[in-house]
Amino acid sequence: MTDPCIFCRIAGKQLPSPLLHEDEQCVVFRDINPQAPTHLLAVPKRHIAQLNDLTAADAALLGHLVITVTVLARRAGLTGSGYRVVINCGPDGGQTVPHLHAHLLGGRPMSWPPG
Repeated sequence: MTDPCIFCRIAGKQLPSPLLHEDEQCVVFRDINPQAPTHLLAVPKRHIAQLNDLTAADAALLGHLVITVTVLARRAGLTGSGYRVVINCGPDGGQTVPHLHAHLLGGRPMSWPPG
């Protein structure tokens, strides 16, 4: 990829963003347009455009993202009241950044449909 996406630049520390978590596979930071009191993004360091681009070889990475989100939900004190984890896929699915990421939303009652 010649022009890294914004999430690749954040994960690569080319753009400043306070990281709440970093390990060998992913980073987590606050959403700049939060939809809830807690709104974090868990982003793989490796560029994967969307959920449709995952293969069976990515199962461990996806599991790692989900476990990372649950650890951060626990740290944020959300496990008692509950929280939402969302992965949008493609424009009609609400994905606005073409890099796979999981949203952690909590701190308020969630409705359906989201909004």
